[in-house]
Amino acid sequence: MPLPRKTLKFNVAGPCNPDEHYMLPPLGRIPGLMQLVEEGNYFVLHAPRQSGKTTAIRALVRDLNATGRMSALYFSLEATQAFTDPTAGLERMVGNMVSDLLDHPVFGSIAAPFDPVKTSRFPRPKRFLTLLAQTAAPKPLVVFFDEVDALSDGTLITFLRELRDGYVNRDETPFPVSVALVSMRNIRDYKARIRPDEQTMGSASPFNIITEALTLSSFSEEDIRTLYGQHTAATGQAFTDDAVSAAYTLTRGQPWLVNALARECVEKIHARRYAEPVTAGDMESAKESIIRARGTHVDSLMERLKEERVRRVVEPVILGDAAGASRNDDDYRYVLDLGILREDGANLVPANPMYAEIILRYLTVDQQAAFGRTYPTPFWLLPDGSLDMPKLMAEFQKFWRENSESDRAIYEYKEAFPHLVLMAYLQRVVNGGGRILREMALGSLRLDLCVIFGEFRYAVELKMKRNYREPQSLDQFAAYLDRLGLDEGWMPVFDEDKTRPWADKLFLRDLVHGGKTIHIVGL
Repeated sequence: MPLPRKTLKFNVAGPCNPDEHYMLPPLGRIPGLMQLVEEGNYFVLHAPRQSGKTTAIRALVRDLNATGRMSALYFSLEATQAFTDPTAGLERMVGNMVSDLLDHPVFGSIAAPFDPVKTSRFPRPKRFLTLLAQTAAPKPLVVFFDEVDALSDGTLITFLRELRDGYVNRDETPFPVSVALVSMRNIRDYKARIRPDEQTMGSASPFNIITEALTLSSFSEEDIRTLYGQHTAATGQAFTDDAVSAAYTLTRGQPWLVNALARECVEKIHARRYAEPVTAGDMESAKESIIRARGTHVDSLMERLKEERVRRVVEPVILGDAAGASRNDDDYRYVLDLGILREDGANLVPANPMYAEIILRYLTVDQQAAFGRTYPTPFWLLPDGSLDMPKLMAEFQKFWRENSESDRAIYEYKEAFPHLVLMAYLQRVVNGGGRILREMALGSLRLDLCVIFGEFRYAVELKMKRNYREPQSLDQFAAYLDRLGLDEGWMPVFDEDKTRPWADKLFLRDLVHGGKTIHIVGL
């Protein structure tokens, strides 16, 4: 099939460019943004990394300048990251602003006297913004500062104080009418991180000029259909309805993941053979490839899991323990802002199934390798290709008794250690030709797994003995089995009481509850 001279691509690196990438209208994902600018507000735009923030604000800058009614400027603060001293940080900030404007048709004359090649002395941010506002007059000046996360605490506070000073005096001295701070985190997290709650910055807090905090919505399933449809229109390669649904289910509309799945399918799985449609099975294969490749997006998520404030919120979600995280906690909101978790009604869950898979597989990667060395031969296979679940569970009981105490020391997520070890064990089993669907939610008091191996499915529900209650726990599992259409399942129950002898902890008890056969595995 003949192609146009230039075919667009699914973007997985940096901001989208309409001349190079398939993309959706970015401003449609931020309702109220234009109104805040029109009303002359200072505000925050926050969203997780690689969700489209920079693409959206650069589009808005182009749109505002195109109207002829305003002058809009975009600056990235990313280059200030290495500067912890506020004086050096602000100098680098203004120096970069100057460099960005040297060739600007309107503001170049203001930047020229401060050319970094000719001088190392720059005005303060407030003074430079005043000069820019004077030059823009009579048009109002709007400024977008991207990558605010890059500023050190001291530099951020000093910068915000200068913004506040210019803001409150802008009736007398020219200053930007609207300023947007663009970052991953909401402004409340900066406040919590910079000062303890018992301290105060007084009535002149640099944060009190912020009118509102906006965020970007994720793609809807219809958005994904439209985005993928652009590729179909350009090349003729179709995405089946099931493929679109699978992409939404796997990603919950996270923009980078949506694009990465499509790119993997189009460029690698089908190798640009555009006559071949993209299917739901392709999406599943693409998911595995993306997770195993550990690109920058996945690595960034993995690095976040090492942060103590992230662990404090993610670990209770793995355990399903509602007592482990408070919705009033700054760390709780921080993890939501990072896009690692999301609120689903009353539950706190992974932001999407791909993130759930990445979180649990990352936290168990070393243990998976250890199991690979311990069990190099797949003893768990039966002649018909199914899994020998009784033997698998018996072997795990033996391993748990011999290694649980010594292995716990190497885990950062010590409370979730039992769950993580069993998942590593099962992941080792399915790596040869299966997969695991995982469901975890704060307050559920359990972790549900569906092990898929060939044509066979096995339900496993992990529980801690302290949370095991009959008949409620059995009712929960029977309902999960019914949802999966299965008649039996396995319930490992970990007993963390070190005073109890192993002879009492290790057992296998079979019972029938709610018409389902439940194998309780004591650990």
